[in-house]
Amino acid sequence: MTGSHAEQRPGPRVRLFVAVDPPERVRDLVEAAIEQWRRVLPEVRWNARGDWHVTLKFLGATPAGDVDALMGAIAGAVSDIAPIPTAVTGLGSFPARGPARVLWAGLDDRAGRLAGLSLAIDGALLGMAEPERRPIHPHLTVGRCDPARGLPEGFGQTLVERLTFEVDRVGLYRSHLGGGPPRYELLAAAPLEPS
Repeated sequence: MTGSHAEQRPGPRVRLFVAVDPPERVRDLVEAAIEQWRRVLPEVRWNARGDWHVTLKFLGATPAGDVDALMGAIAGAVSDIAPIPTAVTGLGSFPARGPARVLWAGLDDRAGRLAGLSLAIDGALLGMAEPERRPIHPHLTVGRCDPARGLPEGFGQTLVERLTFEVDRVGLYRSHLGGGPPRYELLAAAPLEPS
């Protein structure tokens, strides 16, 4: 439970987030799309492909003893949501204007179902985690720029070969920080059930 109430609770804390893992074939297609940019932009800190995920909810530093309750709430929130078809569409960056800080591969969510999944999880965790305040833009973070930098004009027009896949489960992940790039550990997963 994050937020002011949870911050007063004693005990060890873990950094948590809720995410979707793309299938390996989708990772292959994203890898192929960014390959040329790895050579053109060597100063970008490119994320390892095994770390690519679609974050649905960032929880941050959370008491370790709350993991089971959080997972129970997440499982309840997604249990009546049918699997969601999507595909990676192309590359982009945040912020949308000005020098880039985050490079991403965006997911097709024209129907708003991934955003709805994120909002369902957010609603289920009210009182246990801070509500999400940013707009939802489903994506895989593939790189970071520090400091922020301008990108070649063609980066945002790079397409990823389209392969539709189903989001059929969500996972609760722990971030391990320090001593190199972050490492992500899946703690538990919950399936989306057909309606």
